[in-house]
Amino acid sequence: MRYRTLGRTGIHVSPYCLGAMMFGTIGNQDHDDSIRIIHKALDAGINFIDTADMYSHGESEEIVGKALKGRRDNVVLATKVFGAMGEDPNERGTSRRWIITEVENSLRRLGTDHIDLYQIHRPDPAVDIEETLSALTDLIRSGKVRAIGSSSMPASDMVEAQWVAERRGLERFRTEQPAYSILSRGIEREVLPVAERYGMGTLVWSPLAQGMLTGRVRKGAGTDLRRAAYFTHLSDERRLDAVEQIVPLAEKAGLPMTHLAMAFAIAHPGVTSAIIGPRTMEQLDDLLAGVDVSLSDEILDRIDEIVAPGTDVGELDMAYRPPAIQRPNLRRRPVGERAAA
Repeated sequence: MRYRTLGRTGIHVSPYCLGAMMFGTIGNQDHDDSIRIIHKALDAGINFIDTADMYSHGESEEIVGKALKGRRDNVVLATKVFGAMGEDPNERGTSRRWIITEVENSLRRLGTDHIDLYQIHRPDPAVDIEETLSALTDLIRSGKVRAIGSSSMPASDMVEAQWVAERRGLERFRTEQPAYSILSRGIEREVLPVAERYGMGTLVWSPLAQGMLTGRVRKGAGTDLRRAAYFTHLSDERRLDAVEQIVPLAEKAGLPMTHLAMAFAIAHPGVTSAIIGPRTMEQLDDLLAGVDVSLSDEILDRIDEIVAPGTDVGELDMAYRPPAIQRPNLRRRPVGERAAA
């Protein structure tokens, strides 16, 4: 496996990052089986594991911790903070109070004395970015964290965070973790160029578009109604139409859909690593079989024709939506001010 440098950190990581979201209650509930999957990924050369405190409410971190006993030194371990971990309103977010508390919980669950990459899982508009960076800087200086990163952060917020770090003498975000796939190419427009400009590594999530690029989700093929009810993007006609054009492209190239999708994700020069999230050994085996696949310019040009560079086809249900879009009061003037002057 050919390793890549994670931005300008000097840390070398595999082009596939093992995502641990599916280990635990919401995915594979068999801890021993999950550990076997992790070990097989490591044996195959993957040295990068990404998890989060909120995945199965800490259970994912515990499984990863058990799997890494005796192998911790050879793994670049990443986790995240932000999601709610309790009913208390202060048990979430990116405040100094919560970050300093929760990193200790993650270290305990992971069974380690340091985290190689500690990321804020989502932007937190309620917290001054200087406070967040200040807390993360203290963790780096204490030796509990080696590098820090962001996830699903808009390009403008990425730039602001870099400026704040420089002006306040704080550690800066070294990585960004955005969604990226053949169907979700919006980050090519600003996020990836900004990451490259600031020497940030990128580990992209959902390169299989949450299952739509596996070949199992087809138009009129009887999509799993339970999953479709939970993930509305699985029934998005625009995304399904794009998939129907990608299927014959993969067949002509003699590639499984998963291999085509993963090869596309790691082909962009701004992408360091793509996160795979297998729930079963069979899924891991399939993905590992395509780790050396490289796409020709002809295939990439055809993908550009199906989904134009820098555009998204529909939207992932898990995509980050900033408050300016979510909250009507930020998009509408008060009733009394709406009349034309």
